[in-house]
Amino acid sequence: MQSNTAIEVIRADRVLTVVRAPEIPDPVALAEALSGAGIRAVELTFTTPGVLDALAAASAVSDAVVGAGTVLTGEQAERAIGSGARFLVTPGLRPAVAEMAARHDIPVVMGAFTPSEVMAALDLGAVAVKIFPARALGPGYLKDLRGPFPDAALIPSGGVNAGNAAEFLAHGAVAVTAGTDVVAPGDVAAGRWSEIASRARSFVSSMK
Repeated sequence: MQSNTAIEVIRADRVLTVVRAPEIPDPVALAEALSGAGIRAVELTFTTPGVLDALAAASAVSDAVVGAGTVLTGEQAERAIGSGARFLVTPGLRPAVAEMAARHDIPVVMGAFTPSEVMAALDLGAVAVKIFPARALGPGYLKDLRGPFPDAALIPSGGVNAGNAAEFLAHGAVAVTAGTDVVAPGDVAAGRWSEIASRARSFVSSMK
């Protein structure tokens, strides 16, 4: 697993999950539950208390590729990379994060919504562009973006669930982001790993 880059894993699985929770009591168990169910790319966000410790612990899971999300500053990027993050995700255009990622040869997925923002993200070196919030315009918007950006790796986020993931992929997404549909904050905080694994398997099945 460690020989594969984060973007290779995301492209292969066609999904990554973003974890937002009041706490992560056992990051290793969380990463194992998700990766065992077919979602190997796991994004732990800076909105979660103790995220750096969680990153350090979860990054030891050999079958998972763990990254940091909601990265807003170069300092956060550096600290996340130092804690073992193998990819970074931003909610918008963050040049300082892109610079730090490039310095450490770590892939960054940069948030964007409009065509101009997509171009800016690609110019900053993003390996993929997170289209957020995807629920605003739905799967058809991905198809529209494929016109001017046929080679861009687009990943819709926000409002993607088991009911529409396949449609987003059919309309040109290279992968989708699974959020609370898989990792409900309450399930994470309570350590309901079997429930999370079950939801992850259902989500992966829905993509086919």
